[in-house]
Amino acid sequence: MDEVSDLNNFLIMGPAGSGKGTQAKLLAEKFGIPSISMGGMFREVSKQDSELGRQVKELIDNGIMVSDEKTNEIILKRLNEDDCKQGFVLDGYPRNIGQAEFLEKHRAIKKAIFFEVSEAEVIKRMTARRVCSKCKTEFNVIYIKPKQEGVCDGCGGELVMRDDDKPDAIKQRLRIFHNDTAPVIDLYEKKGVLLRINGEQSIEKVFKDLVAALGD
Repeated sequence: MDEVSDLNNFLIMGPAGSGKGTQAKLLAEKFGIPSISMGGMFREVSKQDSELGRQVKELIDNGIMVSDEKTNEIILKRLNEDDCKQGFVLDGYPRNIGQAEFLEKHRAIKKAIFFEVSEAEVIKRMTARRVCSKCKTEFNVIYIKPKQEGVCDGCGGELVMRDDDKPDAIKQRLRIFHNDTAPVIDLYEKKGVLLRINGEQSIEKVFKDLVAALGD
């Protein structure tokens, strides 16, 4: 584990639609450290011409969750890069207690931030999401509206709703998230480094509350 425990090592947690990705980037910008999205890491690794890259690509293509062992391998390699020496913001990792315990052995965490958002709010936000069928740019018919309804601002492609953004799929994702993440939240709460932030506010207000809670 890091000998220095006061590095700006942060975890961002919250269900899909909680805005954690946006807040992770804002926090990273504030401290001048990288924002590391686990989903982004998987996509990046899957493009690599390596044994691990091919394994991850096959799993993703078949809708199979990447194992904890491979996930831990990927994340530790990323955290050992030079730009993480002064800290990092992790988004989407650890997703379960096994990953959290692995991370605890290798990095001291300054704060674990959990964005609290109700199921009703998550469903409202996620069902409003639209993705460009061509360039994959994301829009939201509530918060980030396209200039022309149903059309991507960038490439003119058709905007569609993903199957996993439909209400039944969202409820299932929420059940899995809460089952897997509850022990992780308990772990960091017991360590005294957990911050709970009301995620049902504007992006600006959520970030203001986060900065105030951090005391920076």
